[in-house]
Amino acid sequence: MKISILLPYKENFTPEYAGAVSLFVNDTSQHSEFKKDILVYGHTHYKKRLKLNYINLKNTSFFEFSKTKSYISEFIKFEKQRKSDLIEIHNRPQYALYIRKKSSAKIVFYFHNDPLDMQGSKTAKERNKLIEICDKIVFNSDWSKRQFLKYFKKNNINNNKLIVIKQSTKKTDVKLSSKKKYITFVGKLNKAKGYDIYAQAIIKILNKYPQWKAFAIGDEKRETYNYYHKNFKILGFLENKAVIKQYAKSSIAVACPRWNEPFGRSSLEASANGCAVIITNRGGLPETITDGVRLKKLSIKSLYDELSKLICDKKLLLNYQRLSIKNFYLTNKFVSKKIDKYRNELLHRFNFDTKPLVGLNNIKILHITNFNQRFNGRLFYNTGKRINNGLIRLNHNVLELSDRDIIHDNKQITDLDGSKTLNNKILRIFENFKPNLIMLGHADKVSIETILKIKDLDKSVRFAQWFLDPINKLGPDFNKNKKRFMNLYDLMDTNFITTSPNVLNFLNNSNKCFFIPNPCDEALDSLNIYNNMNTPNDIFFAMSHGAHRGVLKSGKDDERYKLLNKIVKNLEIKTDFYGYDNIQPLWAEKFLQKISNSKMGLNLSRGKPIKHYSSDRVAQYMGNGLTTIIDENTGYRDFFNDDEMIFYKNSNDLIEKIIKFKSDDKLRIKIAKKGSIKYRKFFNSTLVADFMVKKTMNFKHTKKYLWEEK
Repeated sequence: MKISILLPYKENFTPEYAGAVSLFVNDTSQHSEFKKDILVYGHTHYKKRLKLNYINLKNTSFFEFSKTKSYISEFIKFEKQRKSDLIEIHNRPQYALYIRKKSSAKIVFYFHNDPLDMQGSKTAKERNKLIEICDKIVFNSDWSKRQFLKYFKKNNINNNKLIVIKQSTKKTDVKLSSKKKYITFVGKLNKAKGYDIYAQAIIKILNKYPQWKAFAIGDEKRETYNYYHKNFKILGFLENKAVIKQYAKSSIAVACPRWNEPFGRSSLEASANGCAVIITNRGGLPETITDGVRLKKLSIKSLYDELSKLICDKKLLLNYQRLSIKNFYLTNKFVSKKIDKYRNELLHRFNFDTKPLVGLNNIKILHITNFNQRFNGRLFYNTGKRINNGLIRLNHNVLELSDRDIIHDNKQITDLDGSKTLNNKILRIFENFKPNLIMLGHADKVSIETILKIKDLDKSVRFAQWFLDPINKLGPDFNKNKKRFMNLYDLMDTNFITTSPNVLNFLNNSNKCFFIPNPCDEALDSLNIYNNMNTPNDIFFAMSHGAHRGVLKSGKDDERYKLLNKIVKNLEIKTDFYGYDNIQPLWAEKFLQKISNSKMGLNLSRGKPIKHYSSDRVAQYMGNGLTTIIDENTGYRDFFNDDEMIFYKNSNDLIEKIIKFKSDDKLRIKIAKKGSIKYRKFFNSTLVADFMVKKTMNFKHTKKYLWEEK
């Protein structure tokens, strides 16, 4: 089952600035039986997104008049790959006309505004065309449907295609006894919304009833008003969660537009939160509440009179509040069922599943990452190999695909970067191997289209990605790394990183992102360096200018040089540094030989420390039993004690501790051994792989992983 939902251009699918359409799509989809089949398309500049599978369409046009065509063209590109069964288009009739020419999918169109005011449905001819090309047309109120049917001959209308599904919200379990003497208005602060009437009536109310307070939530750049009262606060634009909290505290809510509002979300949400609601008796607004005050005439006096009645008659006020809660029925769950009903009808959907059950130990996994086959073993000791070993030890059926090697070996005139060959190969492997889980590690050339096509072929396939590079604003390549990580983020079931997700404020759905430590591996990290006596060097450190490059890059600077220079200048310390001072970096067996000749290893990453981030050198140090020194600002004290790792505060503290522990063999060896045993026990590749599989496949686990964050 494949359902695509196309939002209006500029509709913000984000928690902070979501419009009525985005809230409706998100809230109802969360309760839909088709939730996993839904993919939302939109265009917004905001980073955080609501919690649904979402594709942000690029705008390839710089000209305002052609943005719509560009937007739809981008959507069609994805649809050619996805081939949806059902496309749901919201509030832009011209979108439906264009998409019908390009797609054979069933089309459902949603009206959120007055059809007679919208481009593509103003005339009877245009509306008749919509009926012809759409399989269903959904209206947000009976009033909107009546508007659509104006000037039609009844006998010429296929009414089976026209249905009313009103907007919805969450019904709040609010305690009416906790309500405050608050009156709240939510909407654009303009004449169309009746803000001037509300403000003038409110000032009179507050003068007469000074124990009450009033609020206005919203903004309007095109109109300016200077209404003031010490008990009247304009809160500006607030995200929906904050609006709901305000309604929960308010006793009275007012929605008094001059125009015929097609539905009206503000009065709907106020009613669901137990407010006594006063509305204008126009448009579809009366359909948003079951009980409340309907203004017969919209004026300052009539609004003032109705507010006075509620304030003076506590029983009347409480009665409206109780009835608002008791009789509210437009819940997200209720409306979602109505939407799913027409989806089942249109798609002739039956509930059956012939796919065999997947157990804990029989997962088929396609693991796509760089297995470095072309470097003759130089990069054999890498995290991708460690994770892969863990998957195999768990008895899973693992097929490895080295993406970088395929790309490198298949560059040609018809495929300049080799990515076409890679993605075609993935699709062929999928057809033959039929994996339950596809795991990606830094596989930047795997395309969105390939993932969508696989999801279409088998909706039960789970996707995960792991990412090891720093995603740190005060670290190297932040924008580049963030873009690489976030490119496929929304399409993944789980995402795993070596930085704590808790400190990354750009994640739009943080409950699908998890921290993993750099794992050690019993096959790759098997030295017991703490047993080595009389090692010639005090401190080891190695860095590179790129693993694939393999050698130093002339003229390249590194902020870590300053600290390394300070250590080298101390004559009491014998250093063994690589990738520094024109000494080439180390790889594979040479790396292991050199760390065996030092008493301690400096775990130093580029950029300012960020919570829990470290390069994979920490796994090589700890896994092989080398005493490890690390900046305490990494937060590794969350996992290790001072008798398992050495923590330093600053450069002076680092030098003091190198000097202290190089001379205290007994204490240093004790720390190295205890830390290594703990790292091997709790941060090994089998446990890390187990965590990744269980999180992605939604397998229950009772044990707590040492690194697992709340």
